[in-house]
Amino acid sequence: MLMVTTENIPNYRIKEVKGSAFGLTVRARGLGKDIGATLKGLVGGEINQYSEMLEDARKQALDRLVKNAQAMGANAVVMMRFDSGEVGRNMSEIVAYGTAVVVEKV
Repeated sequence: MLMVTTENIPNYRIKEVKGSAFGLTVRARGLGKDIGATLKGLVGGEINQYSEMLEDARKQALDRLVKNAQAMGANAVVMMRFDSGEVGRNMSEIVAYGTAVVVEKV
């Protein structure tokens, strides 16, 4: 599946627009990660526990975006973006979204 953040894909033309596609995941931080992050926050630096959690969440959101676009009959996604937010006190939402399209090589 071709996926780009731009409107067009070089050397391809859009034959058909299938519509909006997305992939969503919500992740909860565990107590152990919160304690480790709090301690790391005291001394400064990257909080690896959260970085890993968010990286995994983005990968899962992308995988779900691809599945959603494929189910619509698309072979590419243009204008792909990520968005994130908090759900409750200890949960993060990651969504990957874009426009599902059918493209052909020119």
